[in-house]
Amino acid sequence: MKKTFLLLGLFAGAVLVFCQKVKLQSGYYKPSTGTYVEPHYKTEKNNTNWDNMSTKGNYNQYNNTSGTRAKDYSSEAYNYGSGQSIQTGSKGGQYYINSNGNKTYVPKR
Repeated sequence: MKKTFLLLGLFAGAVLVFCQKVKLQSGYYKPSTGTYVEPHYKTEKNNTNWDNMSTKGNYNQYNNTSGTRAKDYSSEAYNYGSGQSIQTGSKGGQYYINSNGNKTYVPKR
């Protein structure tokens, strides 16, 4: 009986960890460029990109594409922003300042 409850608890915990909520992002204009971004689905923010639809190994069922971005703390993450001074923001995001003076976010190293 204890094993059943233990397995049930582990399963419930795994479901909570791996079930990322998805929301519809309304269309908007980028203030920096004036470019219109079409409405699209995206995962809600959390502290990692492992469960985002744009990350390698994940699939976006809304536009039938596979993710291409490196996972946080993976060996591929070290290739992003090569030669740049990587900074960490107040909320833990990592970025460098590009040639236009804007922040370019990179997977966490």
